[in-house]
Amino acid sequence: MIFDIDFIDETNEVSEQETSMIEKLLQFAAAREGIEEDCELSVTFTDNNRIRQINKEYRDKDAATDVISFALEEMGEEEVGIVGADMPRMLGDIIISVERTKEQAEEYGHSFERELGFLALHGFLHLLGYDHMEEQDEKVMFTKQKVILTEYGLTREQ
Repeated sequence: MIFDIDFIDETNEVSEQETSMIEKLLQFAAAREGIEEDCELSVTFTDNNRIRQINKEYRDKDAATDVISFALEEMGEEEVGIVGADMPRMLGDIIISVERTKEQAEEYGHSFERELGFLALHGFLHLLGYDHMEEQDEKVMFTKQKVILTEYGLTREQ
């Protein structure tokens, strides 16, 4: 196992099977991306109201969204990195709206599990520094998402 994942389900709607799938998918992605062992991250499942609050507070966008990531390795201008011996690398936090996941799975015509995996992977890639603000960056990130999901076996038909 490359890293430890702390799962928090504020909705009590995500099954152990779905949590296990996300853990396996993210471990697979981490190995593919060459992430060193002894890292940590958290995945929180919440509802539209809570993710809307987070989106407004941290991104100044007053709307529910599907996934938000907070990379702990991204530092602002005045921040100083803390590096300690024998401390695991903290990648960050991924927050997923279970309500939006259900809505989008239905809208896109695939399973809740596939959409949940897609959103977890999308958030994970953001933690690794990938983005989609510019067209070229979007191509790189979205291609990487598609390749990882396909190699893992979590396709749109699911």
